[in-house]
Amino acid sequence: MKFSAEQIAGMLNGTIEGDSSVEVNSLAKIEEGVQGALSFLANPKYEEHIYSTGSSVCIVNNTFSPSTKLPNTLTLIKVDDAYACFAKLLELYDSMTKEAPRVETPSFIDSTATVGENLYLGAYAYIGRESVIGNDVAIYPNVNIGSNVQIGDGTIIYPGATVYRDCVIGKNCIIHSGAVVGADGFGFAPNEKGEFQKIPQIGNVVLEDNVDIGANSTVDRATMGSTVIRKGAKIDNLVQIGHNVEVGKNSAMAAQVGIAGSSKIGDNVMLGGQVGLAGHLKIGDRVKIAAQSGVGGDVKDDAIVMGSPAFDSKEYKKSYMGFRRLPMILSRLQELEDKVKELTKDQK
Repeated sequence: MKFSAEQIAGMLNGTIEGDSSVEVNSLAKIEEGVQGALSFLANPKYEEHIYSTGSSVCIVNNTFSPSTKLPNTLTLIKVDDAYACFAKLLELYDSMTKEAPRVETPSFIDSTATVGENLYLGAYAYIGRESVIGNDVAIYPNVNIGSNVQIGDGTIIYPGATVYRDCVIGKNCIIHSGAVVGADGFGFAPNEKGEFQKIPQIGNVVLEDNVDIGANSTVDRATMGSTVIRKGAKIDNLVQIGHNVEVGKNSAMAAQVGIAGSSKIGDNVMLGGQVGLAGHLKIGDRVKIAAQSGVGGDVKDDAIVMGSPAFDSKEYKKSYMGFRRLPMILSRLQELEDKVKELTKDQK
């Protein structure tokens, strides 16, 4: 599908410098632009590429002023926030690539299940008994939806994902390929013989509205009650969330985060990649935890921590400076010891 610079400027409330009739039919990074492509420039770090880009249209900030001649084939669209406007176009483009409503074969919908309007159900997908699927839902091939599952309007579940029985998925959620929502929590207790006995996990998982679950991530069901991911939370790929965990609103965690059972994460929390949280912790609102940190205790609101064990980031950086200098300090200490020995020897 083609759009003219004039049409794009109208969508973004921007102003045009160049040929308003030029058309684009693809999106590209500014350094990889080709004829017919739309790019954007928001970070000055990449400004050099705008003077050689092959893109036909580029979205820039109103404050942008070229330092040298731009390509004759390039049309600019000036806006208040180039990054936000390009993100808006990406969202529009993504919406245009969604699957048309249909039910492919072979697939299975239990006779007791209820499905809404405009469902896309891919081949080999399965919807279990008494499940309720909302309107405008897309369930891609090889997805397994267990019994008594609820899925809200506008949710997308990509190929190979699994939602176990009794789980509740809110509106406009995205569950990526290979993700598992509602597998058993890691609950075992040793008996008198030292053998592990499985503790039945009879709870569920609740994803509130606008939650994203990344590829191959797992959210375990509660032992009792619910594991809850609050509205707007974003979970990256390869994340493990244990049983009875609660993740607050608009919190985000990068790949390979692991959260042990029953920990409570506040609102607007950010966890870097490979952060590990012990069980039964309370992480306050607006906390930031640096990548690869190991957290073994509660963290108060607004704290920024790093390290393993994690503590205040400023104190950690001071400590790390000392750690880096440790070989030099040890060397100087050895020199001092040698001098003391020499002085002591002379005195004798």
